[in-house]
Amino acid sequence: MSTVPEEDFSGNNDDSSPLPSGGGLKSKLLAAFPPFASRNFRLYFVGQIVSMIGTWIEIVAQGWLVFDMTGSAFWVGVAAAASTIPTLLLSLFGGMLVDRYPRKAVLLWSQVLLMLLSFIFGAAVLLGMATLSFILVLAFLIGSVSAVATPAIQAFISEIVERKHLPVAVALNSSIFNASRVIGPVLAGFMITWIGTGGAYIANGVSFIAVIAALLAIRIPNPEARTVSAEHPIQSIRDGILYAWTHPLIRTIVLFVAVVSIFGWSFMSMLPVVAKREFGIGADGMGYLYSAFGLGSLFGTVVVSVSSGRVRSSLMVIGGVLTFALGLLSFTFATWLPLALCCLFISGLGMLSAFATMTGTVQRLVEDRFRGRVMSIYLMVLLGLMPFGNLLMGLLSEQFGTPVALRTGAMVTIAATLFLFMSRREITKAWQEYRTTTEA
Repeated sequence: MSTVPEEDFSGNNDDSSPLPSGGGLKSKLLAAFPPFASRNFRLYFVGQIVSMIGTWIEIVAQGWLVFDMTGSAFWVGVAAAASTIPTLLLSLFGGMLVDRYPRKAVLLWSQVLLMLLSFIFGAAVLLGMATLSFILVLAFLIGSVSAVATPAIQAFISEIVERKHLPVAVALNSSIFNASRVIGPVLAGFMITWIGTGGAYIANGVSFIAVIAALLAIRIPNPEARTVSAEHPIQSIRDGILYAWTHPLIRTIVLFVAVVSIFGWSFMSMLPVVAKREFGIGADGMGYLYSAFGLGSLFGTVVVSVSSGRVRSSLMVIGGVLTFALGLLSFTFATWLPLALCCLFISGLGMLSAFATMTGTVQRLVEDRFRGRVMSIYLMVLLGLMPFGNLLMGLLSEQFGTPVALRTGAMVTIAATLFLFMSRREITKAWQEYRTTTEA
């Protein structure tokens, strides 16, 4: 992957204020994080971080509920897979919708549906009606709506910030996910202890009010008109896949993300098992494991923002994934909880640095008419293949123990990263040939 030069043209974000001059704190912050000059992005950021805190409360509550109900690492993996497998099945359809209809409207209605499903989930748990089958079905439904919401979020960012600021905006969007991962799991641990998993689900439903209010307040000065085209939806999806596959850099990123998603990222579903079996801690202690990884990811956001345009994308990706995998490998050998938390912190820093860079690169490379479909392909691979990783980690944990399962995933991730490093010249050559062909 070579560094991609940024085109010099404006985006749709007419509400951006000029960056203030001078040496004040505000000007320094805006110089480091220019998307915050946009009122729309500020509204989006605040609404999303509140909502994502609630989402992390729900993620942790689900893992704890299933493990407490079954005592099985395998079923924890199955439940995690049920919530992510719709991404594999429906992301392409979601991307097609995002490219046809106003992204803000698609995002708004998806958040309303997710809020209603969270309330239903919480009420069922509180009323004692949440069987394992019920949990799996509701998790699948929530994942189905998220399969549309996630590409809508990624595409919507391009409408509220200037394109030259997309790498930093993507990193900040990732920081929402990771800042909430610091706060959400800790809150989830206390909520599960005090008010139970049902109360945690209700809290997640309430958190959606923030992002819904933010979306209603956002104004797009010149919203792009998207109407249903005469092209058949299947043909539209096929065109998006063909575009992504024939683009050498996007294809490379997607294939690499597939490996890391299955063998690396899926370790998250096993943290409830690690908390109980390896460290003998409860729900509150489990929250600290999630939060340590999230705190490292927050620091990764700063690394990406500061290094944007200064460090080659390929170095950020390869170095980030190696840092993540080595941190995860060290975590599997840690028997002292503070050391384990440090390893997760390092792992989170590496993961965010790599994935924010890859996402920002895809956002910069893709033509806007294909943006929803290409981002849905990228997210389908990133999140949709995770169920296979979750199931694999669950099976390996049951047979050989959780540390062995996580070590296996880390080693495969390291091997894939080294292969990418050795192939970088061929990838660069293919990219240069592609540019020459398309510009001719």
